[in-house]
Amino acid sequence: MQHDVIVIGGSYSGMAATLQLLRARRTVLVIDAGERRNRFARHAHGVLGHDGEPPDELAANARRQLEAYATLTWVEGRVDAVAGQVDDFIVTTTAGLSFRGRRVLLASGVTDRLPAVEGLAERWGRTVFHCPYCHGYELGQGRIGIVGASPMSIHQAELLTDWGDVTLLVNGAMDLDHEARSGLERRGVAIEDTPIDRIEGSADVVMADGRRLRFAGLFTATHTSPSGALAETMGCALEETPFGVQICVDAEARTSVAGVFACGDVARAPHSISLAIGGGALAGAQVHRSLLWPGTIASAQADSGVR
Repeated sequence: MQHDVIVIGGSYSGMAATLQLLRARRTVLVIDAGERRNRFARHAHGVLGHDGEPPDELAANARRQLEAYATLTWVEGRVDAVAGQVDDFIVTTTAGLSFRGRRVLLASGVTDRLPAVEGLAERWGRTVFHCPYCHGYELGQGRIGIVGASPMSIHQAELLTDWGDVTLLVNGAMDLDHEARSGLERRGVAIEDTPIDRIEGSADVVMADGRRLRFAGLFTATHTSPSGALAETMGCALEETPFGVQICVDAEARTSVAGVFACGDVARAPHSISLAIGGGALAGAQVHRSLLWPGTIASAQADSGVR
């Protein structure tokens, strides 16, 4: 069987795209490895109509709604390779299964690289976060620590002052010149230059000089990259952004490879569930349009500016 579209990744953006395609009565195969980026979080916030809902419930309910459509096929697995061309792609999983599709949509998400601070990774998604719109409100305007990771941490510290009293823990991650320090101080951000030794308790930061700084929660600017090397091996152009590496796409979610689209965190920044859903819905509609007017794919791809 040849599917109209093979969606690689069944998290929020992939499911949002799939919904648009199913409602256009297209045959869609979703291949999902079951590793949602927010699987470490207890609750999802800032999602209209689902604010505060556990991520597992949010994702499971979305999948149940998709499964009501007869043209959906869902395979749990990991994609190993994609070969072929427009209207004749072959997608192979690590289990050795092969599937054919006319279009491919990459919605495989990203991997977060955290600063190398003892105790940070164990608290990721629980008391250590990256998105203030997703997790800032629940900290109750308490003390917030920013674990320095890159120059993006400066912007993160300034932004978070609307959610609490902020301390930027530089931790040797960046050089703060006079202008940067003055800007942070104007926003009321305290600056801590002593290196971090470890994180304990809920969100207690133990400094190298032995001091213990207690916070309601911690934020850090992770460096993201596409989950797996699939996009790169397919020849999709990648780009470095302030958030990390992502797949280059144009306004219609097209990658540099004709017939291959991408959406969600792997293709757009900044990142949140709401933005992933919106981007996925748009990508699904654009993939559908490419099926209706297949003769425009190559020329549109060439004119898109994506390389």
